[in-house]
Amino acid sequence: MAKFVMWGSYCEDALEKRTPYRADHLAGLEAQKEKGLLLSLGPTTDNAKVFGTYEAADEATVRQLVENDPYWQNGIWTEYEVYGWNQVF
Repeated sequence: MAKFVMWGSYCEDALEKRTPYRADHLAGLEAQKEKGLLLSLGPTTDNAKVFGTYEAADEATVRQLVENDPYWQNGIWTEYEVYGWNQVF
């Protein structure tokens, strides 16, 4: 399995706007973590960006995970990029 990083952006007022989707978002992340796909994910301290690390068969799988997330589907995440990652340490 390959490793990937995801960088994305949050909408304005994300902390307020995410409320209706938060429980489903967290449940989905937990399921990804249990399957070994999601290694870590969280916002920057200013809540402007999101960063995640994944272990998956390919980039398309990571993109599918991101695009199926309630935060993406409801405009809480406004853009994202996925990069292959060569974890050294």
